[in-house]
Amino acid sequence: MKKIIGWLHLWLGISSGLVVLIVALTGSLLVFEDELDPLFHPSFFYVTAPAGALPLSADALAQTVQQQYPEYKLYDFVIEQEASRSMIFTLRKTKTDGLNVAVNQYTGTIIEAVKEQRRFFYVVLQLHRYLCMGTVGKVITGISCSIFLILVLTGLVLWWPKRNTRRQRMKVKWDASWKRLNWDLHAVLGFYVHIVIFTIALMGLTWSYEWVNNLIFLTFDGKPYKKMVAPKVMPAKVKNTAYLDQVLASTDSLFAYHGPIRIRFAEKKNEAVTATRQNTDAAISNITSFAYFEPGSGKLVKVRPYETESRGMKARRLVYPIHTGSLLGWPTKIIALIAALVAASLPVTGLCIWLNRKKKKKPSKAGKYKLPDDVPLLRKDSVSSPAGIS
Repeated sequence: MKKIIGWLHLWLGISSGLVVLIVALTGSLLVFEDELDPLFHPSFFYVTAPAGALPLSADALAQTVQQQYPEYKLYDFVIEQEASRSMIFTLRKTKTDGLNVAVNQYTGTIIEAVKEQRRFFYVVLQLHRYLCMGTVGKVITGISCSIFLILVLTGLVLWWPKRNTRRQRMKVKWDASWKRLNWDLHAVLGFYVHIVIFTIALMGLTWSYEWVNNLIFLTFDGKPYKKMVAPKVMPAKVKNTAYLDQVLASTDSLFAYHGPIRIRFAEKKNEAVTATRQNTDAAISNITSFAYFEPGSGKLVKVRPYETESRGMKARRLVYPIHTGSLLGWPTKIIALIAALVAASLPVTGLCIWLNRKKKKKPSKAGKYKLPDDVPLLRKDSVSSPAGIS
């Protein structure tokens, strides 16, 4: 059985190693996307807030942006909690042609417009989810993610030591030869992060397979997932010149906690405007409430606070922060970053182990096999099986 597991671990690892490497490396960057993006491009995200100055009307700013880029349609805009953060509008021509526009809300000046598809973290996300190959890439990453779960389990079986070698298998021998050190980096470090990377990969299947997403809702609600859509409502006949300001004020009043507010414009004529606010005061992340308003007037149509969501929806909201490590803020993000970097190293160290074993001399005709001196801790019965990851 152990030989079969070793064979599976080896060839599944070889077949999916490159994809795992790309997904893990891009995932390690996405862990701190919210912190790194403003750091890399501060002029886009930050403005100077004059003392005592109030932001201009959101309606006026939206009109300015739309007039500047008439070939695009307003999609949404975000207002951060900090006064020094710029207001960022997203405009779309098609699903694959978007524009992010940063605006100084105190002066009405457009700071910069960037093609959404050319932003660094947009490309990183496309690599992470689709390998920049669209639907085909999604299938490949989904299969590789599933294989990775098997690799974690088979690696744990291959690593599992006997009682008299347990202590040695729990630490990296840093002063050993590079072959032994490589084995330790693969097996021992893999063991220490195996629970984290298994959980992260398992959560990732939610975006790869619809049945996994439905399974969450079936488990907690007893029924499959139903896509959230804005309520049907006709636009106001007489448009309020400051209806977006009304939407912002109502959202701030309805959800009186700290967090960014996102206003998404109606994509169809008979749909409501959607306002969301994320609760950054909450102990866990991705606690978001919804409110819907009549286009043109800002009249409240429906409220969907997080507290009234179904158990399935609350469970589904936890998937993203668990997958990205943002569940409990910086502590879990650091754990996710370390785990992602170790996961990215596993295909490399595993390949080195395989290549080293291919170079070993064949056993003599008498059937005797002498363990290499530089790998004293490997048992004879495990020489034929590749070292495992966790």
